Amino acid sequence: MGATLRALRALVLLAGFHLLGLLLLALLGALDWVAWRWAPAVWALKTYVLSFVLAVPVVRGMLMLRTPRDEGVAGVPVTEAEEPRLWAAVRELAGRVGTRAPDEIRLTADMNAAVTEDARLLGLRGGTRRLYLGLPLVAGLSEARLRAVLAHELGHYANSDTRLSGITERSRLHVARTVGRFEEKSGLKVAKERARQERKSARRVARGKTAKEVDTTGVGFSYRVMARIYTAYGRFSMRATQSGSRRQEIAADLAAARIAGRDATASALRALPALDTAHEFYLNSYATLGVEFGMLPPHGEVFGGVRHLLDARAEELAGMRAELPTEPATPYDSHPSTAERVATIESLPDDGRSAEEDRPAFALFTSPEAALRAVEDATLTPEALAMRRLDWPDLVHASMTARYVRDTEPLRTAITELPGSRDDRAAGEGTALDLDLGIDLGIARQTEAFLDAVDTGAVWDLVDRLPKSEEAAAATGRAAREFARSSLRRELARLLTTALTADGRARWQLSWSAPASLLLPDGYADALPAALDAAIADRPDTEPLRKLLATGGAL
Repeated sequence: MGATLRALRALVLLAGFHLLGLLLLALLGALDWVAWRWAPAVWALKTYVLSFVLAVPVVRGMLMLRTPRDEGVAGVPVTEAEEPRLWAAVRELAGRVGTRAPDEIRLTADMNAAVTEDARLLGLRGGTRRLYLGLPLVAGLSEARLRAVLAHELGHYANSDTRLSGITERSRLHVARTVGRFEEKSGLKVAKERARQERKSARRVARGKTAKEVDTTGVGFSYRVMARIYTAYGRFSMRATQSGSRRQEIAADLAAARIAGRDATASALRALPALDTAHEFYLNSYATLGVEFGMLPPHGEVFGGVRHLLDARAEELAGMRAELPTEPATPYDSHPSTAERVATIESLPDDGRSAEEDRPAFALFTSPEAALRAVEDATLTPEALAMRRLDWPDLVHASMTARYVRDTEPLRTAITELPGSRDDRAAGEGTALDLDLGIDLGIARQTEAFLDAVDTGAVWDLVDRLPKSEEAAAATGRAAREFARSSLRRELARLLTTALTADGRARWQLSWSAPASLLLPDGYADALPAALDAAIADRPDTEPLRKLLATGGAL
């Protein structure tokens, strides 16, 4: 479908939204007329009020004339003077695509690249063009693959996709906002009715009667009906436009293959799902590891640190690139499945340009580190920017140590409540890191108190007061004893780990290819499991654990 027909379709769908509004207003007016002619005065008045409250969201939606603009996207604009090689590559690719280059390039923290255009006169005239380039994406691509990605995005300009997206987006936004208003009003109506019934039930209970179950069935029904009407129209619009969007993606892929090469384009498409998965894993497992304790990686590494993960897990990522997601596209997906896109490109004739690994995509940047720091400063909240910065090894150790200190707090609190125990949190001396983290300096004494409780048998009552799973809580007899024994071993192991890391005898080790591991003093790894088993036996023996705690120096 050409640009003219796509523009006509978008305008028809936008007009359809307003026609739907006029039709609904006409129906509400007809309902008012019928009530005025034949209904009793009380019912007519109720009908007028209902019509009015239903008409307000419809009219507000129809009068929303402003086209959504490219606003609120975090990113750092870079000039041609700052990044000459990047701009030169983009201009070259735009010329080969046959379109005008973007007016701005903005660097973002996303694993993504995108283009937008502030088109005017409903897409008849072009406007400011922006290219958004995610630095985590750049970190995972070679220069050839990045050129393929950029050529794909610039292909959307050549196909007028960005001009017409404003009309389509306006129609979707009209529908979404109107549906949102009706759902909000329905929710308020339900909440008001729930509160009324709860107050009535409270008065019944105060008089010694049984409270009635709150029932809001049917409340807000008229609002929900209106919302469903607009939702149905929104789905129809999406089905009508998203099929075209999928064709646009294939067209942009073909443009990328023509310019950057078949193999480089297919390789980039294969890499995207794997990189997206790796990036999400990196953010959850590394970049934000210490956030809850007020710690972040070094400046520029919050988003740039994904490079270490990608390098360490290159073989794993290669396997992920070979196994493409094959989920079928729904009628509402704007993109075809990755497998379909790759199959389309790989079916093209060989153009003689291989996709062998060349220099990293960051070679197009004058200073990747400066770019990563700038994006970090522009993206993170002021609270995050104020957090402590630690090198990766220290960050992993400090975060894992703090996590164990936090997780053992219920147990350590219970220990201090044992007969004969005392809170020694102020006793002893700790390392600077311990003091910065607020680590309990009485952990060693609490560990000794826990072992004393094991010797005296008081530990079973202590463990019984800790949170349990539903299965453990329901167990009785021998099964309950085994659940308690398992819980005792787990809590004892966690407490010992906390004690050993807090006093410097154990250290959490950073690994980019596996979870963090605990480095113990020589001989501990072999002796610790048997010592734990001895402590939780039917006839407990804590002497092996006490000897381990009494020996060994700091790492």
